[in-house]
Amino acid sequence: MAGLTAFSQTVWEPVLAKSRRAVVFMDEPCAEVLHWCGGAELFLAAGALDVKEFSSFESGSPRQPKAVFVVSSPLRGRTLDVIKDVVSQSAFQYCIVVTAMSPGEAEGRTVHEQLEEKLCEWMGNMGYTAEVLWAPILLAPVSPCLLLAPAFHYLFPLLPGTDLQTLNRSRPDKKRFPGLADVDFPSLPPELQAQIKNLVSGVNNIMEGIGVREECFSVGHLSRIVAGELANYPQAKNRRKTAQSKASLVFVDRTLDITGAVGHHGDSLVEKILSVLPSLPGQKNDVMINMNELTDLRIDGENEGIIAPGCLSQPSDASAKSLWESMLTMKQKEAVMEVRRHLVDAASREKLPIKMGMGRVTPEQLKSHALLFKQNKQALENHCGLLQLALAAVQALKHPQCSKWDVFLAFERLVLQNTGRSELPIVLDQLYPRIKSPSERGEDDYNIEDILMLLVYIYSVTGEVAVNKELEVAEGQNIFLKALYKIHVVSCELQTNRNVFQWLFWRCPSISTIVVRCFNTGYMNRASCSLFSLLSFAITLGSLSPLSRLSDVLFD
Repeated sequence: MAGLTAFSQTVWEPVLAKSRRAVVFMDEPCAEVLHWCGGAELFLAAGALDVKEFSSFESGSPRQPKAVFVVSSPLRGRTLDVIKDVVSQSAFQYCIVVTAMSPGEAEGRTVHEQLEEKLCEWMGNMGYTAEVLWAPILLAPVSPCLLLAPAFHYLFPLLPGTDLQTLNRSRPDKKRFPGLADVDFPSLPPELQAQIKNLVSGVNNIMEGIGVREECFSVGHLSRIVAGELANYPQAKNRRKTAQSKASLVFVDRTLDITGAVGHHGDSLVEKILSVLPSLPGQKNDVMINMNELTDLRIDGENEGIIAPGCLSQPSDASAKSLWESMLTMKQKEAVMEVRRHLVDAASREKLPIKMGMGRVTPEQLKSHALLFKQNKQALENHCGLLQLALAAVQALKHPQCSKWDVFLAFERLVLQNTGRSELPIVLDQLYPRIKSPSERGEDDYNIEDILMLLVYIYSVTGEVAVNKELEVAEGQNIFLKALYKIHVVSCELQTNRNVFQWLFWRCPSISTIVVRCFNTGYMNRASCSLFSLLSFAITLGSLSPLSRLSDVLFD
């Protein structure tokens, strides 16, 4: 894994070399990779004038003649439109476009040459300079043992329900797929094929960068297709002939481990931090840490949000980086003690008046240690990264949602105990008493998002479910129908990832008719629920079939 971490850092070097005296425009996936590799400071240290969002609403000033665009997507469609908008609104004389998609597969060198001509045309002078480069900017090194690929976060496994029906819709009856195990790459929609090709190309570039020949394994239907494409990829075949090292590469469909994503059985401090603190804007894997307590600024009114939030990524702070890597692998109790140890060591080196407490480490104790640095500006600057991680631990442990963790865990254990010896309707009936309207809820009660997450957990641990009338009643009336009645307006509380509910819709088809049932049975007053809320809920669940029925109900 050390080779992958070094590779993820090295790929930025040619991009940084091109950024001198340039304004840099970067899309969110590349920005997230950069965030874990050193942040915008790398570009500013390399001589860049500014780092901006890749957006049609951004542009360069008249005194900025050079631009560098760093994008994770193929150079077509919306990506080209944004580049054109930015260039047309600026006074650039030298444009460089860096894409993470390999020119050998996704684009082709001819396309790059054509784009260079277009860039000169958009700059208004064919004598100006334009370059189109490729760099495999794909991996965000969260730790030496964990690297993420933000550019492919949208890639989600096929589902037996809606996806299989979509694939079969355009096929003759005799050639329809009985199951996802029979689906092959040419049968996939063109957009999904392009996404898989980009992923395969990216993985091949990574393997080539670290000099490895891989042996592919797969678990899941989409993973089987991806692994097969990589095994037959022409550039990969050539690479394997000369690679010196060998590694096993395992692809796993995300829907096969969804219990781990929605469960609360992990005893990890990092898991709680990522679960309860707000996400950093534009980031999928980092959070905002409130740093106001380390300042003397009175936060109210106009001062709201004036202090930049902290984050978990601290690649340039050796002490904080060491602590972060420890927190990732330790249990919560050990991680909290490690945070205290780092704070005590830092305070001792700065000769701050720290007092060691005996017994269990509490969030209040960690906070008091962190606040010692507040009065010493030099100490605050020296250990800023460490203090961000310490405050993240404090704020997560004191967060109201964290207090519900044990409540979730207790119910999930109850589900596991009853799943093996009880029918699914009985398990669902145990959830119903916990559904309460906003006015009835206490601090430890579930909101609608919590309820849906628990449903995902229930269906993911249940396995194959035999549908019968009793189950339909439990799914439709006893749980969902009354839950919707109690929350009144669904869309205002529903924030969870759409893909999760697509999966839940596949496991529980009766969800698709919930909104219609609410109207037909009188559980929801027409005047209290807007058309927008209903349509938002139906679309969020990933089901298009209820929409026609909704229109019949609403406009009958």
